[in-house]
Amino acid sequence: MSPQILPIVFLLVSNVFMTVAWYGHLKFENKPLYVVILISWLIAFVEYCFAVPANRIGHSVYNAAELKTMQEVITLVVFSIFSVVYLGEQFTINHVAGFAFICLGAFFIFKGPIG
Repeated sequence: MSPQILPIVFLLVSNVFMTVAWYGHLKFENKPLYVVILISWLIAFVEYCFAVPANRIGHSVYNAAELKTMQEVITLVVFSIFSVVYLGEQFTINHVAGFAFICLGAFFIFKGPIG
């Protein structure tokens, strides 16, 4: 897989794991906090096993700001799907508007200097 695509795939996988680590326990309110912290930490370890190589490989073709921007947009997409499908929360027009503004910011990061 090319160094342009592999970091995106790895960031997508890492964000799925991180979203589960951070928010998956919300459906298990009856579990002790120390248990969900430990389980979340173990899940987050898998996330790091994808995020670190994504950034290492990606930095050969993207700068750090571009990598971070990709990660944030991917995070919002993954979280949006997770919150609706797993947590049963609503995705409102406010979320759409906020996401659109973040994507606009991502556009400017990848566009390069204006002028």
